Amino acid sequence: MDVIFFWSSVLILGYIYLGYPLILFILSRIINKPVKADENNLPTVALVISAFNEEAVIKEKIENTLGLDYPPHKLQIWVVSDASTDHTDEVVRSFVNDRVHLLRMEERSGKTYGITRVMQKIESEIVVFSDANSMYDKKAVRELVKYFADPKIGYVVGHARYYDNGETAGSQEEVYWSLEIKMKINESKIGSVVGGDGAIYAIRKNLFKPLAPDDINDFVNPIQIVLQGFRGVFNPYAVCYEEAAPSFSKEYWRKRRIVNRSWRGLWKNAAVLNPFKTGIFAWEIFSHKLLRWLGGVFVITSFASNAFIVNKSGFYAVTMTLHILFHLTAFAGFYRDRKGKDSAGIINFIFYFDMVNWASLQGIWDAFRGKTYTTWKTIRQE
Repeated sequence: MDVIFFWSSVLILGYIYLGYPLILFILSRIINKPVKADENNLPTVALVISAFNEEAVIKEKIENTLGLDYPPHKLQIWVVSDASTDHTDEVVRSFVNDRVHLLRMEERSGKTYGITRVMQKIESEIVVFSDANSMYDKKAVRELVKYFADPKIGYVVGHARYYDNGETAGSQEEVYWSLEIKMKINESKIGSVVGGDGAIYAIRKNLFKPLAPDDINDFVNPIQIVLQGFRGVFNPYAVCYEEAAPSFSKEYWRKRRIVNRSWRGLWKNAAVLNPFKTGIFAWEIFSHKLLRWLGGVFVITSFASNAFIVNKSGFYAVTMTLHILFHLTAFAGFYRDRKGKDSAGIINFIFYFDMVNWASLQGIWDAFRGKTYTTWKTIRQE
């Protein structure tokens, strides 16, 4: 039985990190659902910027948005201030421009609550969601909306690129994200891209459904759209730039919070896992999200079951040794990070792997014990 547990765990981990991306790649060469794109499709757009105490970047963000290559009379800007206590609101009001709107929440209620509130005021056909520190390429909005010429497309996700901040956590996030981008491209070809990106994604306004404050909007909102019978695609040419997490500890808490909210959101919309309702998207979300969040479980069971069979043969003694060396390396990365010291790339990569899996398990455990996240500080404010 221990041997079965060991090999089952190893095979599932192999599927999560190697098998699913490989199968996606193969399927994308066989199945390629066409999407109609029209560069001249220029619907009215509202760009929603979620902000809490963003006085350091909000002026640059609004100026960046006003400078986008999009017809000015068709692009409105809405800043949702989550009861900011700094000068964020004053900076927004300093823009004497009828395209710039401020919606202030009088009490901190979280990003998702603010989005639900502002959606009641927006009349534009398309809504683009963004963060205050996400700076858009001039053609980003044009790249997002051109796919809405296809009536089957309900949401379009852009490409958030993380610039080098000189921190090891940022470099590991960039490596992880580059692999995610490849999967997003292939998911789009065969079905729908899994999830949005809070920094840059767009939806048809009429497909939005009110969200609970503890929902994570860029995961739950796309699920709701798929359940309404629409597709979502990824456009790598709709680009924005933002700083990656400046430290492993901050990245840990960000991952923990995201998985907690995503886990709760998935089970609220469990029908999305029904392939008879959502087709291949059910397999995509099961593999890309659900199994990935549970990766830490299989890391633990592979290690524990290996310990029970270590004396069965020399092979299992070798795998146990590799297990121990792997996690000791991760601990070394953790120790050096706590001391403020840099580590070699392979050490950081292994540490990042263990850290993300542990953060995911903690996020799921938080959900089981009833802990929710509705408000938080950004990684730059913590």
